[in-house]
Amino acid sequence: MTPTTEVAAPAAPWHRRLRGGTTLTGGAVIYWWFEIVAVLTYYVVYSTVRNADAAHPEVAKRHALELIGWQRDLGIYHELAIHRWARHIEPLIVGANYFYGSLHFVVTIGVAVFLYRSFPDDYPRWRNTLAIATAIALIGFRFWPLMPPRLLPHHFGFVDTLDKYPTFWSFNSGAMKRISNQFAAMPSVHCCWALWCACALVPRLTRWWAKSLAALYPALTVSVIVMTANHYFLDAVGGFAIFGIGYVGARLITRAGRPRPTTPAPESSSLTTAVSTA
Repeated sequence: MTPTTEVAAPAAPWHRRLRGGTTLTGGAVIYWWFEIVAVLTYYVVYSTVRNADAAHPEVAKRHALELIGWQRDLGIYHELAIHRWARHIEPLIVGANYFYGSLHFVVTIGVAVFLYRSFPDDYPRWRNTLAIATAIALIGFRFWPLMPPRLLPHHFGFVDTLDKYPTFWSFNSGAMKRISNQFAAMPSVHCCWALWCACALVPRLTRWWAKSLAALYPALTVSVIVMTANHYFLDAVGGFAIFGIGYVGARLITRAGRPRPTTPAPESSSLTTAVSTA
């Protein structure tokens, strides 16, 4: 009897032997710990670039006056009326302050975790959408600095609600004032990220009330950025526009999570033989 020799299976590539990985359709593998490192690194780089060139108050004010003129021409300059109305309801304006300062991060991170855990095949495309859109925002911050309503001269009627009303933090605090580019207003990243959250969540949620909350989130964000005098309506339009560009770009470049293209099987030789002998 001839002895048989067992052939060892080839070892998996090193990146497939790491722990914490999730295998996607098509064979790509993503790792939760790598995603955390990548996101933190990206945000540090983004913040550094965003805040590197912040001292252009005269240019930012000129752009603000131009934008207000455009909105008046379009009949959509209602920021001051909304801001004054909200200031008469202190619980509303304080809630808006906390919404503006916290949900921007909390909800976005929560949606990213939800996609990674429940829809891993979709996660790379939505991650890339957010990365592309946020990078595009830097172009606006660099080449079109914009003074938000809260920093306009007092005769315009706006106040800094984070500074005037009780909140845990303010743009006018020492450290925040030194490191934050307060003229990075166009486009509104808050609105971009809010629309990203809504578009990622609504098709994937099952309960009607959850879908409704997700769909309302961008509208609530627009309301909050105006009530707190942090942005103009056209900033929100700019934020929604860069989301659209980011989504299209991500669909074009993202391969992870997609099925691999199948190679058509060769035609049977028996059919060729039958035809040739007919």
